[in-house]
Amino acid sequence: MIAGSIVALVTPMHPDGSLDWESLDSIIEFHLKNGTNAIVAVGTTGESATLNPDEHCQVIKRVVAKVNGEISVIAGTGANSTSEAIELTQAAKNYGADACLLVAPYYNKPTQEGLYQHHKKIAETVEIDQILYNVPGRTAVDMLNETVLRLADVPNICGIKDATGDIARGTSLINALNGKISVFSGDDATAYKLILAGAKGNISVTANIEPRLMSNLCKLAAEGKADEAAALNDSLMSLHDNLFVESNPIPVKYALWKMKLMQEGIRLPLTILDEKYQLQVNDILRVRDLL
Repeated sequence: MIAGSIVALVTPMHPDGSLDWESLDSIIEFHLKNGTNAIVAVGTTGESATLNPDEHCQVIKRVVAKVNGEISVIAGTGANSTSEAIELTQAAKNYGADACLLVAPYYNKPTQEGLYQHHKKIAETVEIDQILYNVPGRTAVDMLNETVLRLADVPNICGIKDATGDIARGTSLINALNGKISVFSGDDATAYKLILAGAKGNISVTANIEPRLMSNLCKLAAEGKADEAAALNDSLMSLHDNLFVESNPIPVKYALWKMKLMQEGIRLPLTILDEKYQLQVNDILRVRDLL
């Protein structure tokens, strides 16, 4: 079972925007050494929207090969075209991914029935575990709990990443599912609360920077150690906040560059972190002894 701290891995790039395979390998090693429990390759934090299909598949292939079974690899294979999502999901299965993460179709704003049919079609077409991903702040569509409950009856849909940050809503979903599929937080600042309520882990941006501490946070929450988890989360809150001063993954890629874990590349239409935020991110990294 996939559980714990799951990093939403960035996709390293050279300054010209081309893929940086050497840095990708070294970042994967960084996570294997620092307690990350699973990796999401080419999720939305991995700039899936701007990688072409061949690049997308090659990154998944590289991550699976580099991890070599040490931890689980979840491939981001969502798209706002059902046929494209099927092709990416099939490729991920062929390359040996353990599961796929499928963001709700963005921009075209499907109905709840459309969301249901989209995910049902993918699950029925490709035999690999699949995790739904609801992030209405980025997709402009909100997968309601009722739709998730319908999809939980579809074979090989095994979980959902809930990035709403709404703990009451997430808790209600966990209770209604009654263990039928797993719930994962997708909101670093509130993740420990959802895990205390029964979520299985956190698909995390912050884990790119502090993998060991995010793994510890998830472990404390899973063990029901609420006070210790809250204290650790409080110590991480300034980092959580500063990794979203501009659109993700702009700040986290800047931070990783300053930490010398990758180059400064990011792909248009995203740009390097604005100078007015760079000093505060630098300060946070310095305080945390990461520079």
